[in-house]
Amino acid sequence: MTVLIASSRSPQPWSLPSSSSPSSRSQTSGMALFRSLFSLKPVHHPPIPGHANTGITIKGRVAGPVVYSLFPKSSALVSSVDDLFDFICSGPLLEQLGYTPEIVADSLDKWLACGVHLCNLFQLNELRLTAPQKMRLYHYYIPVFVWCEDQISRHCSQFADGDEVPPPLVIGISAPQGSGKTTLVFALDYLFRRSGRNSATLSIDDFYLTAEDQAKLRNQHPGNALLEFRGNAGSHDLPFSVSTLTGLKKLTKEGMKMKLPRYDKSAYGGRGDRSDPSTWPEVKGPLTVILFEGWMLGFKPLPNEVVKAVDPQLEIVNKNLEAYYDAWDKFIEAWIIIKIREPTCVYQWRLQAEIAMRKDGKPGMSNEEVLDFVSRYLPAYKAYLPTLYSEGPRGLNPDRLLVVDIDDERNPILAS
Repeated sequence: MTVLIASSRSPQPWSLPSSSSPSSRSQTSGMALFRSLFSLKPVHHPPIPGHANTGITIKGRVAGPVVYSLFPKSSALVSSVDDLFDFICSGPLLEQLGYTPEIVADSLDKWLACGVHLCNLFQLNELRLTAPQKMRLYHYYIPVFVWCEDQISRHCSQFADGDEVPPPLVIGISAPQGSGKTTLVFALDYLFRRSGRNSATLSIDDFYLTAEDQAKLRNQHPGNALLEFRGNAGSHDLPFSVSTLTGLKKLTKEGMKMKLPRYDKSAYGGRGDRSDPSTWPEVKGPLTVILFEGWMLGFKPLPNEVVKAVDPQLEIVNKNLEAYYDAWDKFIEAWIIIKIREPTCVYQWRLQAEIAMRKDGKPGMSNEEVLDFVSRYLPAYKAYLPTLYSEGPRGLNPDRLLVVDIDDERNPILAS
């Protein structure tokens, strides 16, 4: 029997339509583990004898009717749901969401459904979650998804008087490398598709210059380590970014479709190149949301004396950054900023990833190579993160911003 949570409609099995396909990039480091998970079948549990369509009482409130709960209907049921309810309400993001315990109780069926979806996605046992797993799901991924859903509703309400389908909402996710933004976007994209929404995912990596143009950039700035390889401002194809985002914003009707660019970081011995367009995933309209993530999204130019004090090589990068607002940030209507304590976390996270790859027998950078790689990004982090955290991106509407403070383990914490 398939696990189902009741709603106002007849219960339906939790599975993606057979025609759906993930828009997440297959080349992203660490994502290979999850590629097959979209084909997972719903979790099945034995029938629950005598289970009636009754409501679950949480702290004296009826949270809504349940057909087949995540937990058996027994004395342990209320205790288990109570524990999860209390855990959700203790999350560090609820205040930013404007969620009270009463609101959580009224929408608990949705939280439970999202939890099962993500357990399916990441092959977790929803009845035996570890504390870190429960934190990652119910304090991080699901609250962020709930916030995104609220932002979509707000966006669509602006077009309520018209007959045309609203253009998709672009949500920008700015987060340092290794902080878990790719996995967050992967989870959000999956939940959107489970809820019947068409979504698209993009990374700023998808807009890197081709290998040929990157070589030209390197030759134009000999001796500048920050522009020797891809990464910093100046190494992206901004006109390509504009045409792609503009095209996606127009996917508002059935039958419309478009391919999403992807970048192959393994090409040319790790220097990278744009993937062959024949391998790009396709998305179809009407598109509801575009998730656009990147390590330097929202960075804005600073006075030259400020960046030169950090690293003289940043001066040209800072000048290049002037063109990025029109290419990226102006398309973004809602922002998620994942905030770290210190940029040095990036080195530790990258080192952990490379060590794990080497243990699995896959090619990975040595410790020295990791240090060299991260050192090309640290000047930008040191220069631009303080302003991003204190002022936000250019053109920001403060009411459409979610800031997620994370610790060294990449788990959300209360804002400092």
